[in-house]
Amino acid sequence: MVLRPAKLGYMPARSDTGLRLISTLELAPLPTAIPCFRLHAVAVLTEWGLPCDLAEDAEMLVSELTTNAVDASVVLPERPPVTLRLLVNEASLVIEVWDQSPHDVAPREAGADAECGRGLVVVAALSARWGCKRTGHRRKVVWAELAL
Repeated sequence: MVLRPAKLGYMPARSDTGLRLISTLELAPLPTAIPCFRLHAVAVLTEWGLPCDLAEDAEMLVSELTTNAVDASVVLPERPPVTLRLLVNEASLVIEVWDQSPHDVAPREAGADAECGRGLVVVAALSARWGCKRTGHRRKVVWAELAL
C-alpha cells in the first residue's frame, strides 16, 4: 500500500451522498481525554459495522487530531471542551475535532529526534482529504476523511 498525502483544504458540502450516521463526544481538555476519544471512536465504528482496517486508521487520526486540540485548549484560561464528531455516509467517514483555540493549525517539519510535530503529516498520509475551517474567532474544526 502506498500512502500519498491528502490535500489540505475546506470540506465542501456533499450533496451526492446522504448522511447516515453521526456520533459526538465532548470532553474537557485533559490528557486522559485522548484515550477516551480513541476508545469511543473504535467502539462506535465497530458498532456501525465498519471494516477493522478503517477503524485502525480512524483511531490514529482521532488520536492525532484530539491531541492537537487538547494541547491547544488546555492552555486557554477557561479550558474549553474539545468535541469529536464522527460522520458516515455511503462513501466516507469524516472525523471532525472542534476546539476553541484562536490559533490555526499548520503542518510543520519535525527534527529527527523530536518527540512531537508529526501529527498533521500522519493525518495527511492516512486520510483521503483533510482540512481546517474557522467557524468563528475562537472556534475551529479540523477534519479528516477516510474513503469507505
